[in-house]
Amino acid sequence: MASDLPPTIDPVAAARWHERAPALSPWLHEEVARRMEQRLGWIREAPRAWCHWDPVRGGLEAHALLRQRYPDVPCLVNETARHRQAAAHEALAPAWWSAERWGRGAVTFGAPQKGSVQMLWANMLLHSEADPRALIGAWQRALDVDGYLMFSCFGPDTLRELRAVYQKQGWPEPAHAFTDMHDWGDMLIEAGFAEPVMDMERITLSFATPERLLQELRELGSNLHPARHPALRGRRWHRTLCQALATDLALPDADGQLALSFEIVYGHAFKPVPRVPVAAHSAVSLDEMRSLLKSKVPRT
Repeated sequence: MASDLPPTIDPVAAARWHERAPALSPWLHEEVARRMEQRLGWIREAPRAWCHWDPVRGGLEAHALLRQRYPDVPCLVNETARHRQAAAHEALAPAWWSAERWGRGAVTFGAPQKGSVQMLWANMLLHSEADPRALIGAWQRALDVDGYLMFSCFGPDTLRELRAVYQKQGWPEPAHAFTDMHDWGDMLIEAGFAEPVMDMERITLSFATPERLLQELRELGSNLHPARHPALRGRRWHRTLCQALATDLALPDADGQLALSFEIVYGHAFKPVPRVPVAAHSAVSLDEMRSLLKSKVPRT
């Protein structure tokens, strides 16, 4: 239903950004992925296969960390943006002569089949998705029973200083609203996940100049708010923006360094054994029966 969609994300703008976002891994995405990878130490049982969803933007260096953690586990790379698929192949496909190409931990490319992986990794993606429930549902279907999802995204306090600058100037919002971690937890449960664990932390980045700050923001994402500026702004507006950033974001006693806050939300949830409906006559699919008969994998 349309009412279930994020109210401050323009679906057309979101689709355009997904297809045109730079084929690079922003530094902040890599840092968040590094911190999320450390959380895998809580998982006692390694997956038998795992999927990296949109790795080019999510973190190519982080992919290497995951491969080091699970060197013998097959990995499926699902890069959903067409213009980044070549970059994913170039960066992540082992050389044809490499034993890694044919060994137990082989890397393949494409969308995961239903119930085909035990871990799905999606870093810094969900906050720019126009239909997050559909995406979470796709992740749930890709996971096997007792498989688990690891994801991260921006939280609502992200860019709070920048929002204050825009409000002070009387401008439209500089970014769409980011979802609270408790709402993500509710969506996970609605999608059929169990035992969601949500966590958050704040990261403050400093920049030497307004221009460097704006460059970082352009790499991180795009303003998907339906009420964003409807047209291009000129040089005078850009000068006003840079002056406002230099004044309002300056750290005291820090040689003019500018500070910007990012709230990072981490999510972790399992796919449970499906429940059999209780009725006088119940029909259970073959897939559900197989899932019910599987023994559970030890959890955290």
